[in-house]
Amino acid sequence: MKKKILVLGINCLPELTGIGKYTGEMITWMAEQGHDVTMVTGFPYYPNWKVQEPYTGGWYKSETMFEGSLKIHRCPLYIPSKPSGLKRLIHESIFFVSAGFVVLKMLFKPKQDLIFAIAPPFHLAILALFYRFFRGGRIIYHVQDLQIEAAKELKMLRYKWMFDTLFAIEYFILRKMDFISTISEGMMKKVGRKIPKGVMFFPNWVDTETFCPLPERHLLKTKWGYQPDDHVVLYSGSIGEKQGLDSLIRIAAQLQPRTNIKFVICGTGPYKAELIRMSEEAGLTNLAFLPLQEFDVFNEFLNMADIHLVLQKANASDLVMPSKLTAILAVGGLALVTANEGTTLHDVIIEHAMGVIIEAEKENLLAEAIVEITENDYEPCRKNARKYAEKYLDKRNILPEMLEYVSDVRNHN
Repeated sequence: MKKKILVLGINCLPELTGIGKYTGEMITWMAEQGHDVTMVTGFPYYPNWKVQEPYTGGWYKSETMFEGSLKIHRCPLYIPSKPSGLKRLIHESIFFVSAGFVVLKMLFKPKQDLIFAIAPPFHLAILALFYRFFRGGRIIYHVQDLQIEAAKELKMLRYKWMFDTLFAIEYFILRKMDFISTISEGMMKKVGRKIPKGVMFFPNWVDTETFCPLPERHLLKTKWGYQPDDHVVLYSGSIGEKQGLDSLIRIAAQLQPRTNIKFVICGTGPYKAELIRMSEEAGLTNLAFLPLQEFDVFNEFLNMADIHLVLQKANASDLVMPSKLTAILAVGGLALVTANEGTTLHDVIIEHAMGVIIEAEKENLLAEAIVEITENDYEPCRKNARKYAEKYLDKRNILPEMLEYVSDVRNHN
């Protein structure tokens, strides 16, 4: 049965990384299935914290796709070029207000059956509650990132009363939701400790047909200026402080005598300029910075890398499930992951033998692991990664099962 679906989220297509990538793919899939989807979002800005061309973020803008099945309402918002804790708070608050006007107008349009609130920002769910109060519908609160805990661990806000207030608002939201979902078992446990309510497993997915292993992948390296026998160590994704990418500058300097090990940092973000400055100061010749790759070559780009770095700080490694990991696994990439024992990342990599795991924030261990991988055969790990993606992360299974579950009137918290 076709549904009317309202989705609230600050990030969406055409963003290629992070939460926007998954929200965009979800609403696209829903529209392709014939559902009537309305997306209330901001202008695309992530991960470089600047509105993407050809968009301009001056005022409201609406788009229609899939012969009217998908309507996207873009709302004005403040986008700080250097996002601090306070600036992020202002950024999300302004979007909350501007999105609120769109939700208000929707009260006078046909009723929505399902309302998805994508967190962060966590307080968007208040707009979903506002809509449900007047028009009904069932709310799915989908937690992509435990935002308040991450902000607390990374000391993004100064005062305790600020966090107490945010946690109180979050508790109110969680109590009122029809469904709560999140992307990893570790996050399910953390959300479950906040409130005695069922939490649905709704993992980030991957298109295993688009992203797949390619034969003779070592020959692809020449397309990006490398030799087939070079060992390419790739970090691809958002370039922010929480990834701890400054450690790569020091490791690249340490391993510069090993001329066949090449480091690549691909992507954009607020910390990129600082990393480039550090690299130039160190006189590195084995580290290159690349922009985000176009979608039509991204599968080849991922295939050509020998090591995929998934780097997180110790205090964030179970608060965020890296979105980049799904595509890495789908191409049969070898993930070198920094995560501490007991975290979701650590446990799933070990359980399925589909990568190399080391303790977070240990530069010496990271450097040693890179060298060790280049000297040994990890083909079994690559095959296990692909098998895991096909079995657990295939978009063609995850999205239909999720929508069927939340549409069934028997499933209600």
